[in-house]
Amino acid sequence: MPRTKGDHEARRREVSEAVWRVLAAHGFGGLTLRAVAAELGASTGLLTHYFPAKRDLVAHALDLLEQRSADRPRRTGGPGLSAVRAALLDILPLTAEATAGNRIWVSSWDTALADPAWTEDYAGKYARSREKLRDLVAAAQDRGELTGGDPARIAAGAQAFVLGLVVQALFDPGAFPPDRQVALLDDYLAALTVPPAGT
Repeated sequence: MPRTKGDHEARRREVSEAVWRVLAAHGFGGLTLRAVAAELGASTGLLTHYFPAKRDLVAHALDLLEQRSADRPRRTGGPGLSAVRAALLDILPLTAEATAGNRIWVSSWDTALADPAWTEDYAGKYARSREKLRDLVAAAQDRGELTGGDPARIAAGAQAFVLGLVVQALFDPGAFPPDRQVALLDDYLAALTVPPAGT
């Protein structure tokens, strides 16, 4: 009996889930056709229908990572500084799921840096993230909650701070548990906060 389009889509979803499980367990360094085939319980020959070359597999994994990052639930902060804080908290590995996602994301950096096209793509992703953060910073400045200055520069500093904190927490989770990550972020934001009048 011929396979239907629905069968093909279901199989592709199974393959994508297997790719994700390999990433979660081994990162991009352990992503191979053989590893995905073993996870799927299939032959590497079957996978070549989906990924004729290793680069196709990596490209699919990068797409999966971006899609899952975009689809994950986000905190809802109020206007101004609360929205800035919520956006930065969303980046940190504060839960098991967020930690797994960050481990995969950080493992992808070496892969992205090895290919000029992917390097450019990642640069664009981080630039768009800074732009969104810049707009939140500007709104907080308009409300008088953050100090003046170039909102783009403040956003770049905040992005650099949280990404550095992500790396520290992944390498040394005992020294950077979730409550300490939150406290460090709040300390960072407090240094940018406009002091109340008369203080």
